Amino acid sequence: QLRLVESGGGLVQSGGSLTLSCTPSKFTLDHYAIGWFRQAPGKEREGVSCISSSDDNPYYHDSVKGRFTISRDNAKNVMYLQMDSLKPEDTAVYYCAADHWGNSCHQRDYDYWGQGTQVTVSS
Repeated sequence: QLRLVESGGGLVQSGGSLTLSCTPSKFTLDHYAIGWFRQAPGKEREGVSCISSSDDNPYYHDSVKGRFTISRDNAKNVMYLQMDSLKPEDTAVYYCAADHWGNSCHQRDYDYWGQGTQVTVSS
């Protein structure tokens, strides 16, 4: 079964940083759009950041622009979300996802998902 495995969540103080990592199981990230999504308690899951299979025009949710950075290392077959200047409102379960030959940040387009990792930002 193709899936993604996440790591890097945890508890951090406001203003701190975390790096989330995500590695696919049984496939490589080449030719996949990659995305990070999050779901806060009582809220719907939303797209945080995505980048197309051709690595152009990354998308960032307005609330994270200038603070989060999406990237991938195809040689290591890993995708990342670097999160800086974290705020309490960033607290959520974060999910990575992959979409073959994709170019959107719509959840419905993504085929493979990680299990989710909790990020908690204390004030």
